[in-house]
Amino acid sequence: MTRLLALPAALALAAVAWAADVVVVEDWTQPKLGARGIPAGWQGQSWGSPKYDLTVVDNAGHRVLHLRSENEGSTISRDIKGKVDLKQTPILEWSWKAVVLPRGGDSRRKATDDQAAQIYVSWPRFPESVRSRIIGYVWDTTAPAGLVAPSEKTGTVTYIIVRSGTADLGRWVTERRNVVEDFKKIYGEAPDHPGAVSIAIDSNDTNSLAESFMGPIVFKRQ
Repeated sequence: MTRLLALPAALALAAVAWAADVVVVEDWTQPKLGARGIPAGWQGQSWGSPKYDLTVVDNAGHRVLHLRSENEGSTISRDIKGKVDLKQTPILEWSWKAVVLPRGGDSRRKATDDQAAQIYVSWPRFPESVRSRIIGYVWDTTAPAGLVAPSEKTGTVTYIIVRSGTADLGRWVTERRNVVEDFKKIYGEAPDHPGAVSIAIDSNDTNSLAESFMGPIVFKRQ
C-alpha cells in the first residue's frame, strides 16, 4: 500500500517541479486545427487595419501558427501578468520559420520597419503608450543579426535582431534568449515580471509580402 501511495505523490512532486521549470505561453494545442484569425486566448491590436491572416496548422504532427501579411501589419498579444517569474524562468524559448521576408525591410528605419516574424515581451507602465518597455525579438530582412536598436516608429520598443536575411529561410529554428540579461543591457536595471507576450508580422511600410510560422513559446530556467 505504501508503494502504491508513493507513486501518485512522486508524480505530483514531478508536476510541481515541471511547473516551476517551464511556463508555457502557447503551444497551439488548444485552438482547433485550421482555426483562422486571432487564436483563442489572444487579443488583437488597437491600431491600424490588421487582416489577421493567421491559421493554426499541422507541422509534422505538431500544431503551429501560420502568419501571412500583404501590405499590412497584424499583432496579437497574450496576458501573462503574474504567470512568469523571471527570477525563476528567465529564458524565453521559441521556434519559428520565416518563408517570405518583406522586401527591403529594415528595423533601423521608420520607412522600412517591417519584419516577417516578431515576438515581443512587454512591461506595461502608465501611460502605456509612452512609458511601457517592450523588447522585440525579430527576424529582419536586412538589419544585421545581433543588432540592438530602438524602433523609430514606436518609442516604447527596442529591437533585438535575432535572425537576418535568407540564410535560414524556410528552416525551423529554435531560439533561446535570457530576457533578464537583455533587459539589463537595454534599460540598465533588472526587470519586473512581464505583463504580455505578443506575436506579429508586418509588411505595410515596404508595401510587400511576408510569411512565417511560429511554434511553441515558453519561459524556462537556465
